[in-house]
Amino acid sequence: MLESCFEGFAKQAVSLRALTSAGNSVKRLSLVKTITLLSVITLAGCETKEPQSVLLSQPTASETAQAQQKWVRSCALCHVNGEGGAPKIGDTAAWQPRLQQGGDVLLAHTLQGLNRMPPLGYCMDCSESDFRILIDFMSRGAP
Repeated sequence: MLESCFEGFAKQAVSLRALTSAGNSVKRLSLVKTITLLSVITLAGCETKEPQSVLLSQPTASETAQAQQKWVRSCALCHVNGEGGAPKIGDTAAWQPRLQQGGDVLLAHTLQGLNRMPPLGYCMDCSESDFRILIDFMSRGAP
């Protein structure tokens, strides 16, 4: 478990070095520094940290249905077949390391974009609450 945390931290450090040496924009570097800091914080409690739920409260059936309608027209584009390295819906092995980072980190990655996922994951009208419902839905694979 701890080894996978070190691997994630090392990848963030390599990304930061590569962006710094490539002369990328200050805004981009700031984002990478933030992600790296989050990796360090995650690493500090990695060995004993249980996966957090991304949900702040249990959504109503109406909220879940509305979020899933948004999922069909946005998230499903990549998360059904794993396009661009996206974790597939219900693939618990792929979602587990992401969930262990915590719900707030997952939400930040969704809002800001990460790797090949664009900011907001193509869902321009999703709220933070919608994203939390959708992440929970995709990581479990069932409503």
